[in-house]
Amino acid sequence: MIDFTNCRIIPGRAYNGANGSKIAVEYNGGVYMLKFPPSGERRPTDLSYTNSIISEHIASSIFNMLGIKAQETMLGTYIVNGKEKVVCACRDFTEGSKRLLDFCSIKNTVLDSGSNGNGTELADIMDTIDKQRFVSPNTLREHFWNMFIADALLGNFDRHNGNWGFLYDDAKGEAEIAPVFDCGSCLLPQADDKVMKKVLANEVELHARVFQFPTSAIKLNGRKINYYDFLSRAEDEDANDALRRIVPKIDMARIKNFIDQVFGISDLQKEFYKAYVNARYDLIICPAIKNTAAKNGTK
Repeated sequence: MIDFTNCRIIPGRAYNGANGSKIAVEYNGGVYMLKFPPSGERRPTDLSYTNSIISEHIASSIFNMLGIKAQETMLGTYIVNGKEKVVCACRDFTEGSKRLLDFCSIKNTVLDSGSNGNGTELADIMDTIDKQRFVSPNTLREHFWNMFIADALLGNFDRHNGNWGFLYDDAKGEAEIAPVFDCGSCLLPQADDKVMKKVLANEVELHARVFQFPTSAIKLNGRKINYYDFLSRAEDEDANDALRRIVPKIDMARIKNFIDQVFGISDLQKEFYKAYVNARYDLIICPAIKNTAAKNGTK
């Protein structure tokens, strides 16, 4: 892996978010945000160890494999007080005159919205998508649901209004949908070796992490959406359309091969990530697309 320790730190760049420290460095002529792992000291349980840095890289890469534009990432190391830490280097897509406007900020501009910017009720999000004027509402709606399907595949429990949105070019006065970012809450990032072994050895443990949790951060009638229940019902036509767009692009052999090539993680982690994504594909995505087809009378 690349050692970023001696890269020039870029002053004047700061990044939001509560999940670990972040700094900007220059590498190969580009600007990269280095994401450091949280300390893990706040939760003294068998889930206290966090792999969010690994999740960030793998999940972002899978988004790109699915044709959903996401941040470019790579894993590396950085020495802090004599201790080597694994970091995720994320190419800064706000270079030049572009700045990030998260969906929370955009939601606050809708004056007749039924909730504030942080509100994640599905109906309110759809209402904001239709009323915002930064990009085409139809394009944004498709992006939201594409992202939802990928998050369902990867088990993302924290896709809230503050970690997706737009890039606004002040020089041109134009907006575009930002690449997907902040994917560290995918792939059960708080599972340590003990939990991974338990999930791989016990189908009941694996199924619990597919059918019961994690849930989406998006809410339906005040409750966080259960990915399996919501998609298997095939009641939301926007979600059904997104399944039709994304499922043909899911190449599990390619995803597994990519995970096998990730540097800096153990064979146990590789087996766990492959089994977890495969289970969510088989048990959530495949039944959902079948139910969607059956509803429309197609094979």
